[in-house]
Amino acid sequence: MTIAYSKSFMKQAKKLNKPVRQKLIERIVLFISDPLHSDLNNHPLKGKYKKYRRINITGDYRALYLTQDNNIIFDAVGTHSQLYG
Repeated sequence: MTIAYSKSFMKQAKKLNKPVRQKLIERIVLFISDPLHSDLNNHPLKGKYKKYRRINITGDYRALYLTQDNNIIFDAVGTHSQLYG
């Protein structure tokens, strides 16, 4: 499994406040070791995001990713309302 980050993901991640950014890093490390860990609440999305899966970062922050072959591409990070609103 290869992990990659889109330009938009990196731009959004840089705008996060320091505690949320740190939690994002912790959750990605956890994702790498166990993608289905219960703390991540990893699941597929529906509707216009049906190609994506998401993981929890904090109570309101999510990270969206795509799976292509054996590659994981993190594509967006933000609050629930920023991502889905």
